[in-house]
Amino acid sequence: MTGEGTGGGPGAGAGTGAAGGAIRVVVADDQAVVREGIVMLLGLLPGVEVVGAARDGEEAVALVAEVSPDVVLMDLRMPRCDGAEATRRIRAAYPRTQVVILTTYADDDSLFPALQAGARGYLTKDAGGDEILRAIQDVLAGQAGLAPSIQRRLLERVMEPPPTAAPVVLPDGLTGREGEVLGLVAEGLSNPEISRALHISTATVKTHINNIFAKTGARDRAQAVRYAYQHGLARPPGSAIT
Repeated sequence: MTGEGTGGGPGAGAGTGAAGGAIRVVVADDQAVVREGIVMLLGLLPGVEVVGAARDGEEAVALVAEVSPDVVLMDLRMPRCDGAEATRRIRAAYPRTQVVILTTYADDDSLFPALQAGARGYLTKDAGGDEILRAIQDVLAGQAGLAPSIQRRLLERVMEPPPTAAPVVLPDGLTGREGEVLGLVAEGLSNPEISRALHISTATVKTHINNIFAKTGARDRAQAVRYAYQHGLARPPGSAIT
């Protein structure tokens, strides 16, 4: 846990923090290079002051207690305490501190638990400085600071028709999302193509595929495709539709 500040102090621009000065921000990310890069980027934004940086969720909660920031920029996948749990604890104990998720992952399994935990903003790590600043200002103004892609996903989720049948139980503990990924693998799609089709990152696709291999015992994509055919999760090419 570090209290490394930047040059973006109270005189750096028109601040909208709790005390009317600069917006005081804590950064939480387990990757040192990414964390330091975010701190450096925030130091260039007007009216923003980095008051601490944490290596995981436990440190983030402790830092909030120590320095009372206005906003935490929170990664999700971190050791000891992940971003969603840290967000839940911060929002419960320190409700004046807002949380903006800044992560690689934009899939439903990452997005909705974070929002349910109390995060008011959600950005992916391809966001630029202007987008990050806008999200920080939005959550402090009581609005949602969401990336456009996240807004679209939420709208799609709201517009999805309610389920009319009991959920299908997949073999070997496969989740619904893993079943979707396996079906697309069986169709011959590459990881980037699956990423675009499901609106998730390629890193998330790789995670799902590794989980599929572990649960089905497949050693490669060909064996995973064979498994999909055998269990009715995909239709072999040329098979008749019944």
